[in-house]
Amino acid sequence: MSAPSETRALVTGAGRRGRAPQGDNAAALRRRDRITRGRPRLLFLLPAVALVGILSLVPFFATVWRSLFDDAIIDPQFNWLASYVRLISDPVIVKSLVNTLMWLVGTVIIPVGLGLAIAALTNSVNWGKWARLAIVLPYALSGTAVAVVWNFVLQDSGALNSFLRGIGLGALAQPWLLEWPGNTIMLILANSWQASGVAVILYLVGLQGIPRETLEAASLDGVDGAKRFFQIVLPQLRGTTAVVMGISLANGLKSFDLIWVLTNGGPGRATETLAVSMYWQSFVLQRPGSGAAIAVVLTIVVVAVSVTYLRKQLKND
Repeated sequence: MSAPSETRALVTGAGRRGRAPQGDNAAALRRRDRITRGRPRLLFLLPAVALVGILSLVPFFATVWRSLFDDAIIDPQFNWLASYVRLISDPVIVKSLVNTLMWLVGTVIIPVGLGLAIAALTNSVNWGKWARLAIVLPYALSGTAVAVVWNFVLQDSGALNSFLRGIGLGALAQPWLLEWPGNTIMLILANSWQASGVAVILYLVGLQGIPRETLEAASLDGVDGAKRFFQIVLPQLRGTTAVVMGISLANGLKSFDLIWVLTNGGPGRATETLAVSMYWQSFVLQRPGSGAAIAVVLTIVVVAVSVTYLRKQLKND
């Protein structure tokens, strides 16, 4: 090789070594850098993951295993899916599943709609803080306290029937907690009375986070009133609505104390949800196999609803 050729080769090699890696090599280096940077984060996450696994996954799999045995407390016998078949054929459990679905729908629609309406109507008025206080205050109460209040309102000689008779509408008075599905609807309304408080708070935060310049620009363009709310304000509250719906779903699925104190799941176990049925089977009737099967079914419902909701939110984002 001649001297000029050697010189060109050395210069070309040095240039290649000085340039950043291209193509597949660059992608591999980026992946390696991400893995290297992610290792300390994984080390910090491991204790939390282990704790969740111990406190959540281990009891869940233990419950699944117990649901495959019969209801004997001492020396239960393995019976495969007999507990689940018995649940499907039990009309009480089927009705409790229907009640659970009613709770899911009611405890999402009412708090979201009511919370948004109250927050929007009281956000810019002087007396709004007092109206919001009246709505938010029940959220500070326990479920048992809320049940006691609504028991006073809904019993046969309670405040609601007395009010109806007092204004000449005694024909509308009725035993609100004795007939299905009206009693389940009244329980949902009682729960929503408490749950709407957190929705109001979150929507107020969302409304106050909307840039004022956006609203002023909409007013200058002639977009005002309801049109401005639905076209400008509501789309910017999508993130807040996602949070409110998630909280409402959780509250609806875990409702127990309100139902238990108001109706004990009755009359005739007509107002039970899956959470109440699980307690009834496990601790009142002493049927741990059936109670474990209901717990598994409730978990499947919760996971299915949550995954569907999260997938929809992630798709929208």
